[in-house]
Amino acid sequence: YFYLKISSMDLTNTTIQFALFTFIFILTLGVIGLYIYIKETNKKIGSSTGFNSDTHKLKLQAYERLTVFAERAALKNLVSRTPTNGLTVLDAQLIFLESLKAEYDYNVSQQIYITDDMWKAITNLKDQNTYIVNQLAATLPSNEKGIELSKRILEYISNNNAELSQIVLDALRYEAKKIL
Repeated sequence: YFYLKISSMDLTNTTIQFALFTFIFILTLGVIGLYIYIKETNKKIGSSTGFNSDTHKLKLQAYERLTVFAERAALKNLVSRTPTNGLTVLDAQLIFLESLKAEYDYNVSQQIYITDDMWKAITNLKDQNTYIVNQLAATLPSNEKGIELSKRILEYISNNNAELSQIVLDALRYEAKKIL
């Protein structure tokens, strides 16, 4: 009788262990399957909505390039990197305008990666700085020394707080942080 009782306990214990092992095995398979399903679903959602790491990289690169544009298009930086010695006001004006246009044209393809409002801000920066250069050049005789135009631009931005580039830079940073 005692031997039978121990045998039946062993059998029950073995059955319980087997059932527990089977349950854990099936549960593990279910968790792995669920993980794979979620991962595949996220890939499908990401590819259908256009959100993936490559898209994020391209958008961030666009914001980086446009940040460089905004820095280079800032009037104080435009003046500081453009030598005007030996030039007339008209020559300096044309060089400033060509530099702004070239920088803008170089970055025009980036508009597909950024918001419409951000691209409008970039375009407004170029247009405003073009307008300021033209207006200040018009106040000087065209054969005056080009350095005089540079001085007028620097005086204007220091007296009028006219640097739209800082506002555009802040907006670019804000938009880039939203992506991150």
